[in-house]
Amino acid sequence: MAMSSPIDEIRSIRIKKLEILKSRGINPYPAKISFKVIPIEKVKKDFKKLEKSRKQLGITGRVMAKREHGGSLFFDLFSGETFQVFVSKEKVGEDNFSLFLSVIDIGDFVAVWGKPFITKKKEPTIDAARWEMISKSLLPLPEKWHGLSDIEERFRKRYLDLLMNEEVRSRFVQRSKIIRELRNLFEKSEFVDVETPMLHPIPGGALAKPFTTHHNALDIDLYLRIAPELYLKKLLVGGLNKVYEIGKSFRNEGVDPKHNPEFTTVEWYSAYWDEEDMMQFIEKFLKDLVKKITKKTDIEYQGQTISFSEKFQRITFKDALARFAQVIDYDKESKESLLLIARRFGIEPESFESKGKIADEIFKKVCRPHIQRPTFLTNHPLEISPLAKKYEKNSEVHRFQLIVGGLELVNGFSELNDPLDQLERFKEQEKMKKAGEKESHPVDEEFVEALEYGMPPASGAGLGVDRLVMLITNTENIKEVILFPTMRPK
Repeated sequence: MAMSSPIDEIRSIRIKKLEILKSRGINPYPAKISFKVIPIEKVKKDFKKLEKSRKQLGITGRVMAKREHGGSLFFDLFSGETFQVFVSKEKVGEDNFSLFLSVIDIGDFVAVWGKPFITKKKEPTIDAARWEMISKSLLPLPEKWHGLSDIEERFRKRYLDLLMNEEVRSRFVQRSKIIRELRNLFEKSEFVDVETPMLHPIPGGALAKPFTTHHNALDIDLYLRIAPELYLKKLLVGGLNKVYEIGKSFRNEGVDPKHNPEFTTVEWYSAYWDEEDMMQFIEKFLKDLVKKITKKTDIEYQGQTISFSEKFQRITFKDALARFAQVIDYDKESKESLLLIARRFGIEPESFESKGKIADEIFKKVCRPHIQRPTFLTNHPLEISPLAKKYEKNSEVHRFQLIVGGLELVNGFSELNDPLDQLERFKEQEKMKKAGEKESHPVDEEFVEALEYGMPPASGAGLGVDRLVMLITNTENIKEVILFPTMRPK
């Protein structure tokens, strides 16, 4: 016979308290509180005025601490903020006081009605004349002084992490403010907020492995979107000249401190812009956003002070490889010599990978961590940029990435709008897929057809919202800025 755990025993005791309440005709989970309640933050803000009026008021929240004093007790209610309540036999009656002592546990939600007053210790308090159980908890909260010490458990039980850790709560409030400000900045710049499909018949818009699902009624395979790019560009064909979308994308890739299979991005496109216009726009709006959110022009990230007051730096893809990875002349390197360089850095590319893909892996591992100040990386290889316009004189494309604090924050380019060139790029990607490259871009004939109707010259970009939150909140692990990150089941 299995031994019951301490948690099981506590739950069993709380079930008995539940039965006590029911035996007294009290619903432990009522649909409505019998009196009007005021949010705790409003009571704290207006306390002097409320105390002076000497009127009774109601508040509600979760019991987070109890301190008994013979025939009375103090307890703390939490609902976004904490407020102290005083309960005595004299005010609520001996029977109600005894019931309170016998059935109320840390974690229960209660509502109280009473007069506000200041204790001898100068603590704003409600002197309860009535109390009501509004939600009985059956499991104990983690001990407040250390909360959840298991990091994985914190992510699995984010509700407890939020409850016990004020820093975590404020980080997600900050995330909400960042997204709101992002939206405000796009609206002010006259971009149209749009929504595009999550289920795609062809997994396009980026080089990544998709998640596959099946629609029974249509009997077709569909893919969770890896990027909204191709649909957003179809809207440019349709005459919407400035569009943006904030939403989820999904990539069937590894999980590490910088990647989660489900993530949030904002992508936006503007007709008649090129990558220079886009880089200027990004530099201005990120400087504005950082100042709006932090009230400063500098931020601290992982021990580094990063300034958003100075002009963003620039470095080409080849120059970054030369400076940080000693790939002195990328053009003269063969694929085989680049493979050897990659292996010296502990990178094991597949034999079918292109020269550009191998160079990109070297950049990500070796070069990117060195780039701390806001820096635009430009002039990427054609092989890893199938949707960007190419330069006429070489095999590079009109593409950029913004790197800040060693994080890739933005990816953007002058959009390829030549349908014949786009089709050839897709076919090259298809050859790479047949050779074994799982992250190559499939041929999307519907998108090519849309381009054949004519797409204006345009520039587009995508920003990783989760990484932006990491940067602004000085957070190292992406799981810390996603409320419910992807986890292996226990």
